[in-house]
Amino acid sequence: MRADRVFAYGATAGLIADALLGDPRRGHPVAGFGRAAARVESLLWRDDRGRGALHTLVCAGGAVGAAALTARAVRGRPALAVALTAATAWSVVGGTSLGREARAIGGALAAGDLEVARERLPHLCGRDPHSLDGPGIARAVVESVAENTSDAVVGALVWGAIGGVPGLVGFRAVNTLDAMVGHKSPRYRRYGWASARLDDLAGWPCARLTAALAVAAGGRPRAAVRAWRADAGRHPSPNAGPVEASFAGALGVRLGGTLAYAGRVEHRPVLNGESGRDVRGADIERAVRLSRRVSTLALGVCVAGRMLAGRVVAGRGVAGTEAGAVVNGAARNAVRKRGRA
Repeated sequence: MRADRVFAYGATAGLIADALLGDPRRGHPVAGFGRAAARVESLLWRDDRGRGALHTLVCAGGAVGAAALTARAVRGRPALAVALTAATAWSVVGGTSLGREARAIGGALAAGDLEVARERLPHLCGRDPHSLDGPGIARAVVESVAENTSDAVVGALVWGAIGGVPGLVGFRAVNTLDAMVGHKSPRYRRYGWASARLDDLAGWPCARLTAALAVAAGGRPRAAVRAWRADAGRHPSPNAGPVEASFAGALGVRLGGTLAYAGRVEHRPVLNGESGRDVRGADIERAVRLSRRVSTLALGVCVAGRMLAGRVVAGRGVAGTEAGAVVNGAARNAVRKRGRA
């Protein structure tokens, strides 16, 4: 079975498993990777970019290497290759758990239970929940749903289409390292620099695809494109900017503004400020539904792209074989003619 079909069948099965089961309840590979990365950090940490780069290389490179060896072990056995791709995709995507957490917070806000909403918010993002009122919590949830649609689903699919199982694992490893050490706290400003920059690089195509699919799936394409073009570049993150701006336009809400992380206050530009309104609790469900539509479209785009690339490669292989046969035939005829002469 060709590699493009292995990815198509495996990725589809993995996303179906995620939709039905959510994240693995026990022995989650991403959690195991996080524990291993924390142990490596305890050995390597210095307030130094070089040590941080070594940490990124050891953790991300080790994960990709292990995935490549595992994929190589099942090469030539289609059923095992598809099963491995499906299990890996199920492990690294997190769309269902993302929606579940967002809806739990939305339900608490709808019931007027602000304390429960504040307690659950750290499960979804790193905001300081105690400084937020109901609309602030709703805005934080919608922003997290938008950004994590790219990080938890679309990015994994894009790199899985490019690199198979090692691509799936590699993107999740890089994204996890960024979440662990890539923020601008005093401890990680230098040590986490390499992880943050690598995550920016790996996430660049994924964020643009997510933004484009939000435009297509959101029901307000002109507003989404307008917000993307006008406001994405003002966001401090090169990848969260396009995603959050396109979601803001598609949903007709304002995102961004003042936010707090563990006592640190940031004043971010407002996204879709001219035509959007304040986020409400009911917008959480709308954001989750948009995230699911984007994820489904991303699966289709990535599978189609991988299949097209596979056909192009196969076509070149056939053309090369035919050209070789023509050359060999011409050489044999030349030999025969020289023999007759």
